[in-house]
Amino acid sequence: MPNHPYYPLDANVVGYEPNQTPVLELLLSASGACTVLLGVTFALASYVRPKLQLADRIAILWFVLSGSLHCFFEGYFMIHHDHMASAQDLFGQLWKEYALSDSRYMVSDTLVLCMETMTVLLWGPLCFVVAYLTATRHSLRHPIQVIVCMSHLYGDTLYYATSLFDEYVHGRPYSRPEPYYFWLYYFLMNFIWIVVPACMCSAAPILVTVALIRSRLLVPKHHHYFSGVQAAGTEEDQLVYHIRHR
Repeated sequence: MPNHPYYPLDANVVGYEPNQTPVLELLLSASGACTVLLGVTFALASYVRPKLQLADRIAILWFVLSGSLHCFFEGYFMIHHDHMASAQDLFGQLWKEYALSDSRYMVSDTLVLCMETMTVLLWGPLCFVVAYLTATRHSLRHPIQVIVCMSHLYGDTLYYATSLFDEYVHGRPYSRPEPYYFWLYYFLMNFIWIVVPACMCSAAPILVTVALIRSRLLVPKHHHYFSGVQAAGTEEDQLVYHIRHR
């Protein structure tokens, strides 16, 4: 019999020690920390930039939360990946609880470790950059936001695909058989980083397009683009012409 609760049962989990803190207490501590972080961030953004739209404030909350999780929580894994099974601090116990849905975090899996390292060193800091660019209404906000959101979409897709491939093709599951570990921990907690980035990725091109059209509207009417529909060279120019002369 294995000396750990992780699947597959033959996983080489070295030095496992059961968590000393009850699961509910761990989850409440994590939820409380996130709530405080979001509350402070929202209050600070509202104080510094009171004219920010609600959508922008929510975007700031999202990227600050993502950046904090990437840099600190996932950063903990990057540093302590080789002795996670015996950890008894808050982050260590949270990782051991989550690993019941994906034991790769207990065995220094190559793909997971490399993916998390890139997330900690690159995507986490860029999340904070996007939050700052959003607060300052900087023109680089949307291009960098799309890059970060695409990284989340790609990373989550790869994360899901490799785990499910091993389970259904190689017959090697990483999650315990209890449904809530798979659906709540593994699926839902990661699926959030597909839904929100997908929405932000779809919204960014629309906002950029609107901004480009508005910039065209500022061109003087005697400009050759607006001398008539026939003189407008592209479909975008014709659209702008109709908007200005309707």
